[in-house]
Amino acid sequence: MNFFNHTISKILIHMLFWALFIFVSLFYFSNYYWAENPFLQYLSILVIIVYINDFVLLPFFEKKKWYTMYILLITAISFFATQLYCYVFAECGCTIVKCLSDYVWQTIVPIIFFSFIWMLFRYLEKKDEVESIKQKHAEMELKFLKSQINPHVLFNNLNTIYSYSIEKPAQVPELILMLSNNLKHVLYESNVTFVPLEKELTFIDNYITFQEIRTEGIKTIEYRKNILEDNYTIAPLLLITIIENAFKHSVMNTTIAVTIEVSNGALTCICTNECDETKKSETAQIGLRNLKKRLDIIYKDKYELTFKEGKLYVATLKLQLT
Repeated sequence: MNFFNHTISKILIHMLFWALFIFVSLFYFSNYYWAENPFLQYLSILVIIVYINDFVLLPFFEKKKWYTMYILLITAISFFATQLYCYVFAECGCTIVKCLSDYVWQTIVPIIFFSFIWMLFRYLEKKDEVESIKQKHAEMELKFLKSQINPHVLFNNLNTIYSYSIEKPAQVPELILMLSNNLKHVLYESNVTFVPLEKELTFIDNYITFQEIRTEGIKTIEYRKNILEDNYTIAPLLLITIIENAFKHSVMNTTIAVTIEVSNGALTCICTNECDETKKSETAQIGLRNLKKRLDIIYKDKYELTFKEGKLYVATLKLQLT
């Protein structure tokens, strides 16, 4: 899209310049009539010079970075083209100095102007290329980071279903349906940058339900939601990282508190648990680093992620929703 925008803009600039340049040359500076003015005859040669410079000379010398040689060559071309105009087309019979002072602008102005336009659009095209590369890199990194998250969530749910298939088989169908919804969310709905907040919260609800079943009689879960508005979008699979860590690294017979609030377009997720120092692992640290990378890519300066360490571990994520 940017390529076409640049091309159209460039064509319009060229057309506007030539129209203005011809008007000024014929009606403002010239003492000749239209039929007698040698500038009209010289214009075709001037156009050839300008576009050889635009399509051949500038790309070649810019690639080689021979800027001094380019300036010397353009100066020489402007000098000889002006002499050609003076003595062949205008037949003014004036001195070289007089010729340059009166007519060199007709050659040098188009060359300088279109050289500047070429460099400007070259800069814009390079900038677009860099932005495109950055965007593709960010998209690839996001897909990689999300792929590291998915297996942890799914394996935990499968383990829960397996244990219930032995102990309480009557509840298995409902669990399978919940797992199916979570699989759909992870495998299909999370392949975009943002998902509806309502779907992400349903995914978290299902995860918490699985954890309540798994930790029944072992841990107490306090799950609170205060959602004033849910018509927002959020990057998928962000909250699950800190919530899952609360369960992984908590001690037995303790309370795990998960609070999610949405107010005025801002989401706050707070996870609190008594931390088992022996359960801290490099894998957990990698998960949190990946979370921060995703937040940096998607939300930049629109989030706050903090951790309060000690016997009571508190992870807090605040971010602006879209």
